[in-house]
Amino acid sequence: MAESSGIDVSEEDLLISARTVIHSCLEVREHENVLIVTDTKTTKIARAVYEASSEVTSRVLMMMMPELEEQGIEPPSPVSDLMKRQDVIFLLTTKSMTHTRARATASREGARIASIPGVGVESFARGGFTADHNAMATEIASMGSRLRRAREVRVTSSLGTDLRFQAGSRWILEDTGICTRPGQVTNLPAGRVFVMPKEGTAQGRLILDGSWEGSELGKPLQITVKDGLLSSATGDSISADIESEFELASEGMRSGKGHLVRTFSEFSFGMNPRAKRGLGLLEDQCWRGGAMFAFGNNVGLGGSANVSTNVRGLLIKPTIEIDGKALVIDGKYMSRSR
Repeated sequence: MAESSGIDVSEEDLLISARTVIHSCLEVREHENVLIVTDTKTTKIARAVYEASSEVTSRVLMMMMPELEEQGIEPPSPVSDLMKRQDVIFLLTTKSMTHTRARATASREGARIASIPGVGVESFARGGFTADHNAMATEIASMGSRLRRAREVRVTSSLGTDLRFQAGSRWILEDTGICTRPGQVTNLPAGRVFVMPKEGTAQGRLILDGSWEGSELGKPLQITVKDGLLSSATGDSISADIESEFELASEGMRSGKGHLVRTFSEFSFGMNPRAKRGLGLLEDQCWRGGAMFAFGNNVGLGGSANVSTNVRGLLIKPTIEIDGKALVIDGKYMSRSR
């Protein structure tokens, strides 16, 4: 996503959000080395983060590099080398660097890393970045007792969604934006709860009415899920592109493995009250009032679908039942089970 926006966003707006990231999310200290990695499309936000960091410590460096062609491509070696010697790193680039060797190596060396890929200025200044991250972290942590042993999940909606699956691994409650431990990594904006569906268990129908990969849907997208795989997509015109992407991704796989690109790989729901729907995929993922469904690679959550694609769509105002008890009703989180 480009930095430009039809909404007037001042440098002061960006600086205020940058200070939240510096003080609340990363808790940067005056003795720490801070590296900001940026490219030609993300410099406006990067400058705000640089200025906010400089108010805390004089040991700040901002490095600009060419925009990466795809997600997960390794940065130039001078960037990788610098990343090994930092306390705090902001990956403020157009394409994500989260799944790179450079990021993994820096994490092993103890760097705290905030991955902020493809974020626009409106999102940064007025969206999920402006949340009270400590309050959000407290609320998400309080869900642990309700989700620790939760297995059966049912998602429904007024448009006709009715999907059931088993939670196949532990629920992740750490996506809060708080990144204060050595080696910790966070995506920003943050604020969602997610889980890997147990492979092969999902059955039913999704009627997605929000977005697909961060782009607004013109018409509802109807997805049929059978035995944990996306079996068909119809409705919105994006459905043809979805089928084409799956076919392309499956071509290079071994015989009998191509179907894994259609794996229902992740389920999440947003908990960030400041996130704004329509400002891109990252905002949609943590928008309080929606549920996100991902298809493709799930190895990061412990699954076996080691494929090259991962795509996701947003459902507005879901009702989510966990082991028969309502957790979310029409997009609103229920603080107590019903």
